[in-house]
Amino acid sequence: MEHNHIEENEACEGHCHSHEHHHDHDHHHGHNHCHCHGHDHEHGEDEHNPIWVPLLSFILLITGIALEHTNVSWFSEKKIQLIWYVLAFLPVGIPVAKEAWEAIREKDFFSEFTLMLIASIGAFFIGEYPEAVAVMLFYTVGEMLQDKAVSRATNDINQLLDTRPSHATVIREGVRLEIPPQQVNVGETIEVKAGERIPLDGKIESEEAAFDTSALTGESIPQNIAQGETVLAGMICLNKPTRIVVTKPYDQSELSRILELVRDSAEKKAPTELFIRKFARIYTPCVILLALLIVALPAIAAIFLPAFEYHFAEWLHRGLVFLVISCPCALVISIPLGYYGGIGAASRLGILFKGGNHLDAITKVNTIAFDKTGTLTTGKFGINGIHHKEIDRSTLLGILLAAEEKSNHPIAQAIVRYTKEQGATPLSLSNIQEIAGNGIEADWEGQRILVGNAKLMQKHGVEMPEEAENNVDTSIICAINGQYAGEVQLSDTLKEDSQEAIRRLHKHGIKDIRLLSGDKKKTVEHFAQKLGIGKAHGELLPQDKAQVIETIRKEENRFVAFVGDGMNDAPVLALSHVGIAMGGLGSDAAIESADIILQTDQPSKLATAIEIGKATQRIVKQNIIGSIGAKMVVMLLGALGFASLWAAVFADVGVALLAVLNAVRISTMKFE
Repeated sequence: MEHNHIEENEACEGHCHSHEHHHDHDHHHGHNHCHCHGHDHEHGEDEHNPIWVPLLSFILLITGIALEHTNVSWFSEKKIQLIWYVLAFLPVGIPVAKEAWEAIREKDFFSEFTLMLIASIGAFFIGEYPEAVAVMLFYTVGEMLQDKAVSRATNDINQLLDTRPSHATVIREGVRLEIPPQQVNVGETIEVKAGERIPLDGKIESEEAAFDTSALTGESIPQNIAQGETVLAGMICLNKPTRIVVTKPYDQSELSRILELVRDSAEKKAPTELFIRKFARIYTPCVILLALLIVALPAIAAIFLPAFEYHFAEWLHRGLVFLVISCPCALVISIPLGYYGGIGAASRLGILFKGGNHLDAITKVNTIAFDKTGTLTTGKFGINGIHHKEIDRSTLLGILLAAEEKSNHPIAQAIVRYTKEQGATPLSLSNIQEIAGNGIEADWEGQRILVGNAKLMQKHGVEMPEEAENNVDTSIICAINGQYAGEVQLSDTLKEDSQEAIRRLHKHGIKDIRLLSGDKKKTVEHFAQKLGIGKAHGELLPQDKAQVIETIRKEENRFVAFVGDGMNDAPVLALSHVGIAMGGLGSDAAIESADIILQTDQPSKLATAIEIGKATQRIVKQNIIGSIGAKMVVMLLGALGFASLWAAVFADVGVALLAVLNAVRISTMKFE
């Protein structure tokens, strides 16, 4: 039984662990410089060239080629041609030269910009003026098209989440004022009309109303929220004007935190992304060295082999072609974009990944441990029966109400609700002591009272009736002076899609699924059997759950995910390889300690998260193999003299665009 009054404190301690835990590969917050123009999307600093820049170069280039081929007399002079093509080169060349200089100042001598600049200057040097302009022109156009694709993917996330209204209707001294939400104070009342979005978190002052919560949870079914209950910024009021008392300032609203979380998730690099960054840093100097060897080795060969004719211009041209083809742009752009697309696709379905690394990690999971109450069950307990012995029913109800009224555990709340409905009044208990995971001890009219689970009774040697021992339901037992005095029996219900969730996880090949609970063993086994879960662990305190996860982790080839309701599971979420919080909205402990947050209360979203992780990984692998494979083929053709500078530019831009389009594809995929 998960009846535990101190679990909140345990959760707070979990914060400390969570920072150490995130997750062996989570310390990559540093901003790695991206070698591709305009793609430092993590910082939102896209510098788009205006469209007239490549257009001007294109007009001058085409005109120059036309003048050359029609043998116009004044254009036949080499000097005139050089000036003309330099003018065509400058609009597209200067921005790249600036980027190259910036990179060199940051001691990044082998950036893509340096490659492009060397290739263009070399083309001018060997008299291939149109090709020199074409290198920069097609590069710039390719970059602009890539920027567009990248912006689409990143904007998907921002538009999805940044749905905060620009104004709030606040009621001050009986007057309605429309002001920016940042200027509304905590405690003030705002009014939201039907069809409007809530600008700030708060509690409903009016009667029950219906809300569309899809911006926060991905759940399309409207939700009825009663008077006094919490509503969050981003929800849409559906059926009538509603008054809300503001409980949090604008920048601390749940939506602001989610938005920040998703934006920050781009900072946490997946191992594949980090590998590509390192790869590009080694690859670029190697490519420059190879390009130099393409020019130099035939010259050396010509010295020793007189029959071999060496034309410097031809081999320089090959070296330059090789350089242009070699730019690793497709990899450096498309891989982070693949992860960003995965995070965006998941966000739309109410699944928050706190970094690309967790998209990778979830695909490795082979063992899943579920918390029971509030995760696979609704956590809404109903009273099934009440038994009393030695004391009358109203005294038992009075003791239970006094013992449970300060706890926010679902079991305690169910007892408080029931006892109040029965008209009970709390008895005055003194010297109340909470025993973590067991219940409470207190004094009442000189008698020692125990209220809690069977463990508490065993500890104090209280003899239990036989029927209480064999009961499958959850029981809260009361004992007076060491004698059994009565109990209340409660039962929880399974969530609608819990069985579906387990079925889908089995389909994904995850065979080792466990149910962990503080509830008694028989109850946990009963639920595990209903769900088709092989292993059930009952009567666990929060630290016992952590111990179970620790033990599983030590086994060879185990990659463990823990799924909890986020309120009291922070230490366990922090210990697992992948911590997943269910319905984590509003739970600080969940946001701190979990790696993935399932914002709806649907356990089946875990299988969806695995599907998105696998789809992202597939796309990233396709991009790595495709980009490197295509590059190698064209580089070889360039070195052997079969590819021109034009072909090189088309190959570079084309491969990068295909990789980007493949990465963006994840946002169009359908997941269950």
